[in-house]
Amino acid sequence: MSRYEVINGIRRQLSATEEAECDARDLAWTNEAFNREIAKVRKKRNNLLVESDWVVLPDSPIADKTAWQNYRQELRDITNGLTTVEDVNSVTWPTKPGA
Repeated sequence: MSRYEVINGIRRQLSATEEAECDARDLAWTNEAFNREIAKVRKKRNNLLVESDWVVLPDSPIADKTAWQNYRQELRDITNGLTTVEDVNSVTWPTKPGA
């Protein structure tokens, strides 16, 4: 699909070089947006892991450590397969055991 620009009311088709430059800018913007959003997910994930570190310690009073270990594994796996901003924005967070 060809791209056009309008300058002073005159519409002209972009050259192949100009199209390539537009594509490169679009890709850079998409990558930047993805990196920004995935960083937010990782930050939240890391905070949730830190908050639950105590649960899996050997002297933790929690009886059902398996549920917590599964929860923590789901947190570690949360970024697997995320390739677009839409994927990142539709992340479903696991529920803490007992919550």
